[in-house]
Amino acid sequence: MDNLIIEASKKTPYINFDKDSGIFHIKGRSVPENTYEFYNPLLIWMDEYAKQPNSSITLKVELDYFNTSSSKFLFELFKKIKNIAVNNKSELKIEWYYDEGDEEMENSGQDFMDVLDIPFSFICVSDE
Repeated sequence: MDNLIIEASKKTPYINFDKDSGIFHIKGRSVPENTYEFYNPLLIWMDEYAKQPNSSITLKVELDYFNTSSSKFLFELFKKIKNIAVNNKSELKIEWYYDEGDEEMENSGQDFMDVLDIPFSFICVSDE
């Protein structure tokens, strides 16, 4: 199994899922033309990763914007990671980054955390 790396575009985020470290990174903007086509390979990769997960899993989400269809796939990704962590007794950390003053993005992370019952670390990023 290889790491999953997808370079960012104007409409899709940078993805770096490192199986060896157990650190998964999503960064940028998520408004893909075909959300299923973009996100489904991530979910399939995660199913394969679940067979031999790390004892510690960290998901870093640094999105400056995502659309509604992306939010559905992010929700599925969070659910998969939570299940992997629970089933394997792995330590799970989710780091939700948002720009200072971006209450909408901060609230989106809070909503995911509340619905999924997963603790998030909220990290405010300032422009300075």
